[in-house]
Formats: sequence, structure tokens, C-alpha cells
Amino acid sequence: MTAAPAELGLRERKKIKTRRMLRDAAVRLADERGYDAVTVDDIAEAAEVSTRTFFNYFTSKEDAIVGIDQEEIQETVSALANRPPDESPVAALRAVMVAQSIDTALHRDQLQAKIRVIRANPVLIGAFHASWSRYEAALVDIVAQRCGLDSDMDAYPSVVVSAALAVSRTMSLRWRDHPGDSSLPDLVSAAFDNLAAGLTPPAAGEPPPRRAFPS
Repeated sequence: MTAAPAELGLRERKKIKTRRMLRDAAVRLADERGYDAVTVDDIAEAAEVSTRTFFNYFTSKEDAIVGIDQEEIQETVSALANRPPDESPVAALRAVMVAQSIDTALHRDQLQAKIRVIRANPVLIGAFHASWSRYEAALVDIVAQRCGLDSDMDAYPSVVVSAALAVSRTMSLRWRDHPGDSSLPDLVSAAFDNLAAGLTPPAAGEPPPRRAFPS
């Protein structure tokens, strides 16, 4: 999740570009050569940066492949914080997750490669879950703030964030496996419709909801 290019300065745009180049190189090389055969130096060379620059963005090659770095987390938190204050938590999360899905849809090949690498290397699963947990905790905190709740005392922020992330993750995998069914933003949007409606099951034979993503 990143801000629109026009909203960012040159330095921020360069950082986003470098971070993506490093992630793309890490995933691609691990997919092509095997995770154990790839070094940090290899990743930096493929991204045409120095090894020192690599460590300005990531702590290790596994972090580059499966991690969600703090800047990305902060971008999502800021996006949620900047949603209209009278917007419900589900509506705010929906807007942010649909926006993220647009970026994900532009990098489908990388998503497929990343999943292949994780499945082929169980050693990465722990790092993936640890990174995902940090991301989820940050979203829980900002949802709690928006609701005026204490996330340690009230389960609601954790429940709504878990549901929203499940929607995003499930629809991403469905779209990956069935890309012709609908666009990823449409799938995420329709799934949030279902979530907001209380997860009421569709009537027998009723087609899945479709929503044209606004331009």
C-alpha cells in the first residue's frame, strides 16, 4: 500500500522503487535458483544496488522475500488513520484493502513466485507469520484508536482486523488460482460487501456479487 506518486517527494518515490526492486529480485532469484542458493549479495547485484543498500531496507534475504517492513506497515496505518472519522471500521478497512489489491493485481507473477518459494521452503513460514503478526497488530491498534477502544481489553478491533485480512488473503489466493473469474479489486470489494452484510449466505443458484471498481 503506497501513496499516489503525486503525493510523494522524489526521495520517497526512490525508496519505494528500490524496495520493490529488491523484493522482486529476492523472490525471482529464490524461485529460479532455490532459496538456499541465493545470497544477499546476489539480490543486491540483481537489483543494481550495493549490499549496504540492501541492509538499509531488509535485515536478511528471508525478510526481503516474506517480510512486511515497517514503512509498508506505517503506510497502511496512515491510510486507515486518514479515512473519514465517521466511517465504520469495516468500510475503512475495505477502502484500504481494495486500494492495496490494485497494486497486488499489477504484480501477479511476483505473488505466484512468492507463494511457490514459501511452499518449497518451510523454513520461511515462521518469518512469514511473524511479519504478518506485526502487520496485524499495527492494524488492530489503529482500529482500536478509531473506535476509542483499548485493544488489550476489547476483542472487537482484533476480530474486525482478522476478518478483513482473511478477506484480503482469501480473495488474493482465489484470484491467483482463478484469474479469469473477476478482477482482484472486484473480488475484494464483493467479499467486503458480504462481510458488511453479516456473512449472510447467498440464495441457492444466486450468482456471486459483482461490483465495478470505481475509476
